[in-house]
Amino acid sequence: MNKHFLLSFLALGLWVSLTEAASAQFGPPGGGPGGPPGFGGGDNRRKTEFTGVTEDTPKGNGKITGILVDSVSGKPVEFATVALISTKTNKPIDGTTSDAKGNFSMTKLAPGDYRLQYSFIGYKNQDSRAFTIAKGTEITMGSVKLAADVRTLGEVVVTGQAAMIEEKVDRLVFNADKDLTTKGGDASDVLKRVPMLSVDLDGNVSLRGSQNIRVLINNKPSTIVAANIADALKQLPADMIKTVEVITSPSAKYDAEGAAGIINIITKKNTLHGLTLNVDAGVGLRASNLGLNGSYRQGKLGITLGGFGRTMYNRQASSLEQTTLVGTQAQRTSQQGTAFDKPLFGQYTLGFDYDLAKDQSLSAGIRFGTRNFIQEQNQLTSSYLADSLVSMTNRDVDRKDLSNSVDMNLDYIRTFKPQQEWTISTQYSRTGLTNNFFADVMNNAGELTTRQRNLNNNTNQEMTLQTDYQTPIRKNQLLEFGAKAIMRQVDSRYQYQVGRSTGELVYDPTNPSGSLAYSQNIGAGYVSYTYVTPSKYTFKVGTRYEHTGISAKANENTPLNIPSYSNLVPSINVSKSLKAGTTVKAAYNRRIQRPGLQQLNPNPNAANPQMIMVGNPTLKPELTDNVELSLSSTIKKTYINAALFGRLTNNAITQIRIPSDTLAGGIITTFQNIGVQRTYGANVFFNTQLTPKWSVNGGLDGYYVYMQGTTPGVDGKSVLISNTGVSIGGRLMSQLQMNKGWSAQFFSFFRGPMPQLQGTMGSFYMYSLGVRKDLNKRGSLGLAAENFLTNGVTMRTNLNSPLLSQVSVTNLYNANVKLTFNYRIGKMSFDAPRRKARSVSNDDVKGGEGGNDAGGGAQPQQQAAPAGGRPR
Repeated sequence: MNKHFLLSFLALGLWVSLTEAASAQFGPPGGGPGGPPGFGGGDNRRKTEFTGVTEDTPKGNGKITGILVDSVSGKPVEFATVALISTKTNKPIDGTTSDAKGNFSMTKLAPGDYRLQYSFIGYKNQDSRAFTIAKGTEITMGSVKLAADVRTLGEVVVTGQAAMIEEKVDRLVFNADKDLTTKGGDASDVLKRVPMLSVDLDGNVSLRGSQNIRVLINNKPSTIVAANIADALKQLPADMIKTVEVITSPSAKYDAEGAAGIINIITKKNTLHGLTLNVDAGVGLRASNLGLNGSYRQGKLGITLGGFGRTMYNRQASSLEQTTLVGTQAQRTSQQGTAFDKPLFGQYTLGFDYDLAKDQSLSAGIRFGTRNFIQEQNQLTSSYLADSLVSMTNRDVDRKDLSNSVDMNLDYIRTFKPQQEWTISTQYSRTGLTNNFFADVMNNAGELTTRQRNLNNNTNQEMTLQTDYQTPIRKNQLLEFGAKAIMRQVDSRYQYQVGRSTGELVYDPTNPSGSLAYSQNIGAGYVSYTYVTPSKYTFKVGTRYEHTGISAKANENTPLNIPSYSNLVPSINVSKSLKAGTTVKAAYNRRIQRPGLQQLNPNPNAANPQMIMVGNPTLKPELTDNVELSLSSTIKKTYINAALFGRLTNNAITQIRIPSDTLAGGIITTFQNIGVQRTYGANVFFNTQLTPKWSVNGGLDGYYVYMQGTTPGVDGKSVLISNTGVSIGGRLMSQLQMNKGWSAQFFSFFRGPMPQLQGTMGSFYMYSLGVRKDLNKRGSLGLAAENFLTNGVTMRTNLNSPLLSQVSVTNLYNANVKLTFNYRIGKMSFDAPRRKARSVSNDDVKGGEGGNDAGGGAQPQQQAAPAGGRPR
């Protein structure tokens, strides 16, 4: 790994040196003062328009100077766009950008009648008075005050009061801060509303029917997400989520992993000066929460401090009917279970950013996460052989799933000139996991016969070093490249203890203890090139090379033979802007998917001995080829987007159920690399403004999947099995703004049965209704109800193979009513968006089954480039 990583860094350093030398000799690519402004001014600055004009601008000896300042604070507005427009043709003749002190100038101007237009993200566009330039004229515009426009959004396709959904050049963006009914909830509540995503009753997330995704928070990974996506999402409060970005065709800048795509959750951050404090609180029938977030920003320094806690209380019931073959006879098991969950989640953050100079900035942050999940279960199990009752047991189980995580990052950015920058990003992340259970086993007479304990401690840590460089080439091309190293370590230790009704618990020889030490080192390099044609075609092509080295040992000294591997993953994205706001896109990319901690963990979790879960440390990565074709258009007040997609996956990681060797009637769920998985599907969604204050949006998605793999047969040999099926889902949301600060929202979602290799996962649904009242523009009071017409949701799952059949029914009593309160305290004033150092994004590990502004990477195109999430 070190050889590959060092070669990548040497190549990067050589290219940076050559590019800087070329810039010094031939001038800044993409223009600057006195020339076309090129792409514009960097991640958080407004991108100027590429017009495709090829004729030379008329020259003279006229000159214009001035300074741009904020109309409230009086502070200079840097990197704003200033366009010189002919009053005769109403077309731009020349342009420039303001410097770090707000000053701008244009020279060598030909005589004529003109006006100036000033524009910058976060401010209203403003035109100057008309003026005339004669030969040798020098005009001073003086101090030009720009008024803030807090309503400005980058490349908003959906217009009107509720721009719930936006489409960027390479992603779909869901504006979560406009959602009323998720207040007081967590990130999984938000993701249920996002097009193309579905979240099951356990909180597991799927994108277009696949759980092979990567979830980032503010473009950053976290080891807690790598260990278990569902649990990680419960630690993130819905009130702090600004947008959710769904990236189905990532460019070469992203890590190669996340076969179905990437989900990037952007949390709220402000650009306000002063000291602020935000209070979020909620109480409900299923959960209560309290959050405090403060920020201080003055001059070059910004500091944020936040804390969030949420406790839940929920009851669920389940039934299980399964049959397995014992020799030539069928063993039938019937189980009735009840459970009461008492989870407690918390998250605490501290961050700062500082401008070292006008072209350099530094940012750092630390995030602590904690999860205390306690569940009380009761399992009544009856076993039958040839319809005769063999045994009946009653288990009282106390489960403890505990974790603590820490993420620390330090990032630096150097801007040489607008859209030419170099970044260095570092991150350290560590998660400790404890997954224990204690069980009392009683016979049918209610007598305590056996006690059992499972102890399982895990750690997952990684260190990441990354550097990126981007530079425009002329005014319609962009070159990006970088290198990255990830050093990852996983450690798992487990043991079982048993005892009689009294006395101490001792080591259980039938369930031996064990350990797993797993090291993974990744070296990567990428190059990406974007080209915009005058005929409004945008081409973004690139490739990424990744080398992965793995060393693993089981039980301290037994090496596992897991070979190293290298992958070259290309990506192609093409878009074409048509008339009447219509855009067509086509994309192809290759992705790899490495197994996550939950899938590697060899601990046999037998909290329910009828359904044992155990990982597979010898899993190999899967490789997926993706293709996608989409069309989007705006028809009057309705925005429509439709897409067709296909995925071909080899060595797909999936769940496999096999009969237990030690417990008659028991089933073991593990993970294997099945042979082939092919998926074809389509999705369509819309957003329409019925009135200026009433919007409706929704959509449908569906896919067909074919899966093929092996499973044990009746004679002990592996047999080839396959399964096919169709799954359809959809959502509908409506928002209404009323007078005197009142607003209301309705949301509904359903997901049909989902095919699996050995059966079908059941369908599920949810719906909610909420109202909110704004209080003096500083706070709000809300009331929301979920699944209030029924007592809960039922999901039925069927599994079949040559050796077993299983029907499980889960009833989740999730009807809920919640009251939320939000209030903001502090003195605030508007400030222009600040440049941020880019940060690490490890979008490369598959999650278990069962932070940062969104300033976008440059996407040169005929329209203003998007301000969507930064690819990493």
